Amino acid sequence: MTSTASARDIFVDGLRNAHAMEKQALSIMEPQVKRLEHYPDVSAMLDRHIRETEGQIARLDEILDGVAEGASTLKDVSLSFTGSMAAVTHSMASDEILKNSMANFAFENFEIAAYTALITTAEEAGAAAAIPLLEQTLDEERRMAAAIQDSLPDVVRQYIALSASDQRADI
Repeated sequence: MTSTASARDIFVDGLRNAHAMEKQALSIMEPQVKRLEHYPDVSAMLDRHIRETEGQIARLDEILDGVAEGASTLKDVSLSFTGSMAAVTHSMASDEILKNSMANFAFENFEIAAYTALITTAEEAGAAAAIPLLEQTLDEERRMAAAIQDSLPDVVRQYIALSASDQRADI
């Protein structure tokens, strides 16, 4: 019985962490979309993933409700703040689009790892009802990581071309 209770505690903590992580993702992506000018494909990709992320947060809320728990306001606020600071820091870089693209790719892979671990924790905690919702999110994160990876060469080429033409290339 102790291992099940422990697994449940770890599962709930993981859900709260994932909720905060998704809030952080929004605080990173939303400013990027507002600033993008020369990269409509990246803008469309981020806009789509923002909507997916909002759905992911709703699914996490549903899972948390199902285990009679709630999100951690402190974690949500603190990770949203760090995400906002990362967005501000990148906005000052002359190669903002490149830094954002690489950071977004890294973040998506972090999310893939987090949801893989959370699904395993759900299995161990006996939270079978949560697994399809978590797998849906994992699939979305994998698709976004692949889309960023696939778009990166074109983003770099476009950045180089804009830089060579003396146009503002960073966003």
